Amino acid sequence: MSTSRGSGSSGGSSRRLPRRLVQLYVGLVLYGASAALMVRAELGLDPWDVFHQGVSEHTGLSIGTVSIVVGALVLLLWWPLRERPGLGTVSNVFLVGLSMDATLWLLPHADALVFRIGLLVAGVVLNGAATGLYISARFGPGPRDGLMTGLHRVTGRSIRLARTGIEVAVLISGILLGGAFGVGTVLYALAIGPLAQFFLRVFALPEQQGTGGTGGTGGTGVEGAAGSGAEGAAASGAESAESTKGTQRASRVVARGGRQRRAILRR
Repeated sequence: MSTSRGSGSSGGSSRRLPRRLVQLYVGLVLYGASAALMVRAELGLDPWDVFHQGVSEHTGLSIGTVSIVVGALVLLLWWPLRERPGLGTVSNVFLVGLSMDATLWLLPHADALVFRIGLLVAGVVLNGAATGLYISARFGPGPRDGLMTGLHRVTGRSIRLARTGIEVAVLISGILLGGAFGVGTVLYALAIGPLAQFFLRVFALPEQQGTGGTGGTGGTGVEGAAGSGAEGAAASGAESAESTKGTQRASRVVARGGRQRRAILRR
């Protein structure tokens, strides 16, 4: 029985692998594209891209290239924190920056404020969808998220405090370097949490099929079997109890009859 369940589990995992890979790489490409939309909106970026843009202004490198370099440097910080990168971690380092630069190359500048607002809103929503896609694929966190969780584990501070500390430091550094801070930064900070949570539910992978894996059938089967067993045991117990009571009553009747006969004989 256990072998059969293991085989089903492996088969289900193998069948989901193509979908997971598609989600990972589509999510990372869209993440870079969403960042490019916010750059073109020129109304403020998320904290890390404020920093990337500030470095870009001083080095002459494209913002996508800076994102790749910073991601690789942050990944090096995982070593002392003993974090383990996954396929998604390494892919994140390169693909997001490349996608950002490609989208910026394709996307013209927008002058009208209404178009820039549209680009900003589209960028924030698309970023939430991209986050849901690539995180749901479960191939490991991005380098910056791994830094946050690593610091949380090593220092014992809460994840919220670790993330806030990192992003505030990065944002201030980016502003000092000339990165774009504005209403887009505030909108991103307020909206990305609820959006990511929503899209994580939308793109969540189906639970593993079979016993112990997918919810419905396997769970119902187990619960049904347990319920039937309990009911059977209860019924058997009731029957045994009734049988015992009957035996006890019969014994009492026999005992009374014996006492009565002995009393008659004594007379």
